[in-house]
Amino acid sequence: MSQDRLDWTGRTLEVEIGPVAHGGHCVARHEGRVLFVRHALPGEKALVQVTEDNGGSFCRADAVTVHTPSPDRLTPPCPLAAPGECGGCDWQHASPAAQRALKAAVVMEQLKRIAGLDRQVTVEELPGGQLDWRTRVRLAVGSGGRAGLRAHRSHRVIPLRDCPIAAPGALEGVLSRSWKPGTELEVAKDGAGQVHVAEIRKDRPPRIMAGDGLAHEHAAGRDWRLAAGGFWQVHPAAADTFAGVVEEWAQAPVGGTAWDLYGGVGLFASVLARQVGPTGSVLAIESSKRAVVDGTANLVDLPQVRLRVGRVERLLGSAELRDERPDVVVLDPPRKGAGKDVVAAVAAAGPSRVVHVACDPAALARDVGLFRGQGYELRELRAFDAFPMTHHMECIALLTR
Repeated sequence: MSQDRLDWTGRTLEVEIGPVAHGGHCVARHEGRVLFVRHALPGEKALVQVTEDNGGSFCRADAVTVHTPSPDRLTPPCPLAAPGECGGCDWQHASPAAQRALKAAVVMEQLKRIAGLDRQVTVEELPGGQLDWRTRVRLAVGSGGRAGLRAHRSHRVIPLRDCPIAAPGALEGVLSRSWKPGTELEVAKDGAGQVHVAEIRKDRPPRIMAGDGLAHEHAAGRDWRLAAGGFWQVHPAAADTFAGVVEEWAQAPVGGTAWDLYGGVGLFASVLARQVGPTGSVLAIESSKRAVVDGTANLVDLPQVRLRVGRVERLLGSAELRDERPDVVVLDPPRKGAGKDVVAAVAAAGPSRVVHVACDPAALARDVGLFRGQGYELRELRAFDAFPMTHHMECIALLTR
């Protein structure tokens, strides 16, 4: 039988677990094929069960019995962090230090493979520990009306009684009641301790079920008001930490010009505005109309900030910006990264510094490689464990001409 017709789904295999891979799993090999194994750690010997096989050179599996456990292995604090159960967490079975080491290895591997850079990386811990940090949760409602999270790579809803990584008090009133099957719930616990819940249905606008839909936050020395369902960092220490790094690295000159791309409600724009002062100029571009409305209200005391609604790649090519030459550009793109067109447009504008905030190390590596092709080099890099127990992290890179 040719390899592209293989289907190992359901088979159990004895394997030795190899290095971590991007996505919350480790690599193992069996009979010339690669297995991406969840619930495992490097160096372990385990019995794994294949969960998904589309043929070809790789398949996916769960470690169901670990014969030789890693010294970094712990008992997960949540019983649903197990094969076939909740897909919300990836590394509950690893010690905190091991989780950060695994994430650092992923960043280094992505930079090497995609951008051609050898660089040592340390993933830094944020205050607060591994649990009780997630202030924003998107839940699905199963056929029985119970809210929960989906199984890994599945639409199947795992009902929850609790979630140990959720901020205390965020989910109690949501998980204890019934909801309309097939809907989704956006839950946010803001910086003032208020819980906001919105019911999401395909056929109608979101309906507020708890709270007033207006989140109160504090970061970068300012109070913020924004739509509870809008973008804000989910870790309570993240927004202030990232704003501090941007402030340190941007170094926008007094009276200078700065761009804040994918600017959200203006968190980084507020930092840049302080640096350029009232005689300078900050342009913030954001595709969400509601975020720009919130940002305009939040930054009303900073007339040097211009907020524009639109897609970054389109506005960078507009007549308004064609001749503008920013001293520094900050960009915080979505998970897919900035991409070739945006990187080329930023480089053509000629900033001396680019501060890139990234939630996906592969996308960051691609963008860093593109910037290198435009004459920029990676000067500084910091990585933060802003999503403990999951494979996600946040990186901030400084690129200079």
